[in-house]
Amino acid sequence: MDHQPYKRVLLKLSGEQLAGENGSRFSTDTAAWLAEEVKKVVEAGVQVVIMVGGGNIVRGAEIAGEGIKRVTADQMGMLATIINALALTDIFESHGIKTRCLSNIYASQVAEPFVHRLAEKHLAKGRVVVVAGGLGRPYLTTDTGAVSLALELGCDIVLKATKVDGVYDKDPAKFEDAQKLDEVSFQQAVADSDIKVMDKAAMGLAMEHNLPLIIFDAMQEDNIPKAATGQAVGTYIK
Repeated sequence: MDHQPYKRVLLKLSGEQLAGENGSRFSTDTAAWLAEEVKKVVEAGVQVVIMVGGGNIVRGAEIAGEGIKRVTADQMGMLATIINALALTDIFESHGIKTRCLSNIYASQVAEPFVHRLAEKHLAKGRVVVVAGGLGRPYLTTDTGAVSLALELGCDIVLKATKVDGVYDKDPAKFEDAQKLDEVSFQQAVADSDIKVMDKAAMGLAMEHNLPLIIFDAMQEDNIPKAATGQAVGTYIK
């Protein structure tokens, strides 16, 4: 089922995706491919906000311990997202997309600070805004940061890019009879422990503010522009 066209979307990209299939720290080929897909969205007249993860470089929750505090580990993860955002910004610009990198962590030598009015100004001028640093606070994932950012900037929807093509009734990697769901309610997505495609806190925040989500495979050609222009892709959570 298709949905109304969107004026502004938030695309959440994980660090895993930016690493590409060869498992490198950052795949310039993958980023270049994503740039061409996002360019189609911009050319369709849709404003784009991107929040990047950092798991390809440092995943905070995994390195905490052995003397590293959880807060410090999360801060390291936030710094990893800045590395990804800087690379993504340069590659997007090299593909003819006006792009600005804003950071929720003070990093004024390398990125503009995230300021609401500044982000709005860039978007109004047709620029893609890449946001680094998550929310700038520990114990919050970039999924939660993505939903918070989408609400702050008045995005119509969050496009959560994943490795799978949507939400299934059970793990498709383990069960051959797993069925893909075209639409899921927030209540079901939050309550069902088998649905692990997005952080539960993020989905809870989206549910509270009635912000729809699309869970989809961003690495299929035209899926990003389809999702951003209201066409049926992946699983729609509302």
